[in-house]
Amino acid sequence: MLLPGERIDQLFANDIQIIQSKEVFSFSIDAVLLANFPKLPKKGLILDLCAGNGAVGLFASRQTSAKIVQIELQPRLADMGQRSIQLNQLEEQMNMIELDLKLATTAVKPDSVDLVLCNPPYFKELPTSQKNPNPHLAIARHEIHTSLSEVINVSSKLLKTNGRLAMVHRPDRFLDILHAMEAADIAPKRIRFVYPKVGKEANTLLIEGIKQGKKDGFRVLSPLFTYDDQSNYSPEMKAMLYGN
Repeated sequence: MLLPGERIDQLFANDIQIIQSKEVFSFSIDAVLLANFPKLPKKGLILDLCAGNGAVGLFASRQTSAKIVQIELQPRLADMGQRSIQLNQLEEQMNMIELDLKLATTAVKPDSVDLVLCNPPYFKELPTSQKNPNPHLAIARHEIHTSLSEVINVSSKLLKTNGRLAMVHRPDRFLDILHAMEAADIAPKRIRFVYPKVGKEANTLLIEGIKQGKKDGFRVLSPLFTYDDQSNYSPEMKAMLYGN
């Protein structure tokens, strides 16, 4: 099951085991935040785009009976994700497809998805970008193979009318996200800013939009703090990681 350099980590809250390696991109708190942000459909189809080693879909699987399809470009990460699906005996509910998301409509029918979950690369691909020398990490973090607008356009094609897109991203891309959603006919509906602790600026945002949704009814949810003033996980964060 494990290849050289790999280990098995656990998300205790969901009793999920996940294959990871320090040689490639490992899941972060962002994956846990995203899996816990939208209300998951009880049945139907969930698509996890830019799935990496499968963390978001795996964490979501415990909260829904919906089918979960994951799409990941990097062969090594997709392979780790598929083996994690087997490790958790989730083959009947989930599958991982190694594919460039530009081609997602060749594997998943357009207008068929109830919810898209996406933890995309955060940083614009610019000539001046300082990129990680590890190509696995560079692709996961920088818009080398895709862009924010492409992720949102592909999501829109795949979603049913009134289907939802939920993303985790960085606050400095908030306006870019709103513009890209508007261009793809996705109405932003809910946003939540995540702060390292009280008194610090937000370092993460969670956003959800509805395909062909009404333009009114946009909500800004209460802030989420990762740590308390003693640098321990906040009660809400602790519940996501370790359960109640």
